Amino acid sequence: MRVIGLTGGIGSGKSLAAQFFAELGALVIDADQLARDVISRGTEGFDEIVTHFGDSILSNGDIDRRVLGEIVFNDKQALAVLEGIIHPRVAAEFDEAVQSLSGDQVLVYEIPLLFEKNAADRFDLVITVEADTELRIARLRAKGLHISEIQSRIAAQASREDRVSIADFVLENSGSEDDLLRQVENIWDGLSAASN
Repeated sequence: MRVIGLTGGIGSGKSLAAQFFAELGALVIDADQLARDVISRGTEGFDEIVTHFGDSILSNGDIDRRVLGEIVFNDKQALAVLEGIIHPRVAAEFDEAVQSLSGDQVLVYEIPLLFEKNAADRFDLVITVEADTELRIARLRAKGLHISEIQSRIAAQASREDRVSIADFVLENSGSEDDLLRQVENIWDGLSAASN
């Protein structure tokens, strides 16, 4: 079994690469989705966050992630509290998924902040998806993000050089979806050959 960390800057195409890995047979887990799941309504994480941050973060009974984000964005202490609630729960879910693997199964963990969290040693392989900055901005604009939001998110993430420095493979995603698929297939074929 293999546990692969899949990272890349915002707008690089991580989710598309993850989708291709899933289609080839990998178990794919999205760290951001896990973070949402562990604080969804009815969970202990939800109760802890509401107890700490108050009802003002709720919208229709659910945590309004944008409101919560605005609270913690400029407040390191508040961010530390939030991370203290979310991160151990996400780690436990991830560990459970790894324990469930058997034989030659491959788990691909889509984790945007892999470099920032100094987490490379938790994986058998690290893959980063990279794309030209202008293209990343164009993709994010097409998704409805404002340029100021895009620039602040890009600035808050590790650089291409940082991600590449810890990666075993770099997927270049400045071309077509087919180009990216071929690169993913090449890695997948290499993994399959190595396990035989």
